[in-house]
Amino acid sequence: MEFLRAGSNVMQTFTFSASEDNMESKWEDVNAAACDLAREVAGKGDALVAGGICQTSAYTHHKDEARVKQLFQRQLDVFARKNVDFLIAEYFEHAEEAMWAVEVLKALGGKPVAATMCIGPDGDMHGVSPGECAVKLVKAGAAIVGVNCRFGPSTSLKTMKLMKAGLQAAGSKAHLMVQSLGFHTPDCGKGGFVDLPEYPFGLEPRAATRWDIQKYAREAYKLGVRYIGGCCGFEPYHIRAIAEELAPERGFWPPASDKHGSWGSSLNMHTKPWIRASARREYWENLLPASGRPFCPSLSQPDV
Repeated sequence: MEFLRAGSNVMQTFTFSASEDNMESKWEDVNAAACDLAREVAGKGDALVAGGICQTSAYTHHKDEARVKQLFQRQLDVFARKNVDFLIAEYFEHAEEAMWAVEVLKALGGKPVAATMCIGPDGDMHGVSPGECAVKLVKAGAAIVGVNCRFGPSTSLKTMKLMKAGLQAAGSKAHLMVQSLGFHTPDCGKGGFVDLPEYPFGLEPRAATRWDIQKYAREAYKLGVRYIGGCCGFEPYHIRAIAEELAPERGFWPPASDKHGSWGSSLNMHTKPWIRASARREYWENLLPASGRPFCPSLSQPDV
């Protein structure tokens, strides 16, 4: 509900992967409940429900197409029964497995398929460039392609530029989608934030501000991305920042903005004059926030 009020157009099911180790576990009941919860919340606003699948351990261990597709199919059966509005194949490190996922999802018929990879500008783990990844996903049947997770806003947008260029060079067409981390990761290597010493329990100093996310949303929009969201580290106020930045294009403000002054405008009521002076867009848009950690490095040495 918080994300809905913040401006989300999509309620994505928080579903668990099927695996050969948990075929007899309760993952199917959990996924069905996730679909019900997403539909319940979406019904309280103007939102869609997306069913999501992600990479499998079977791919890295066996690379058996039939085996991997069977796991995807079992998850798809739940989404078909619950009649989600569209489908997302997300968090893929390898273009080949992502293509297999798209092919399975397309088999449902009548449901748009989005596909996002957890890659940076260097491409997937097999050395396939972002542009090539995007082209392969479109050829597999994805109507929406992009990236999610592993990298922060600025790095994710760099990858999206490469994907867009690859699609244009190949004469392929697709809608673009980006769901970055809510953390800054300029020092990440190919593996993204999972290789950082701070992962996963010391990432808070890297958190993006709401102003960082407004900038991210505007740059993504200018790039031609129309599905703009977030992954790990994103809070409702981050989603509200996207919704507020793009309110002119969307034609409305999210419900959560009723009690939130845009660009700090509510600070006009503050008793301190120097704080009242910050109640303007120019101040927050150009602020370089300090971390408050005098003995910490600005960048880390990622684990290798």
